[in-house]
Amino acid sequence: MADETVFEIPEPMRAFADKSVDQARKAFDDFMSATVKAVDKAETSTKSLQEGARDVNRQAIGFLEENVAASFEFAQKLVRARTVEELQSIHRDFLQRQVAAAQNQTKTVGEALTKAATEAAQKIKP
Repeated sequence: MADETVFEIPEPMRAFADKSVDQARKAFDDFMSATVKAVDKAETSTKSLQEGARDVNRQAIGFLEENVAASFEFAQKLVRARTVEELQSIHRDFLQRQVAAAQNQTKTVGEALTKAATEAAQKIKP
């Protein structure tokens, strides 16, 4: 043991180093805790957005069905028309209904997207 070099750390320095390590450990633990919470909230937000997207998709399918049905009805009326004036009237009525439907569908989808985004944002807030 005579070959060993004695190295002494003053007690105040040792206490300071020990305290620094404890503080670093606590900071890391706090960081990890915050990270886990953020991931949980992100997962919750993702689920909310997925649910909102699912609702929008269902609405879109419903709108597609409505639009296709309207197009078939339009085609049937065109086939049965007897005059040019009747064709023009059928076409004008169809366009008016489709423009109104498109406006309503756009409004409905916009509201659903806004609702989904708002709900997701509320779940992210601390």
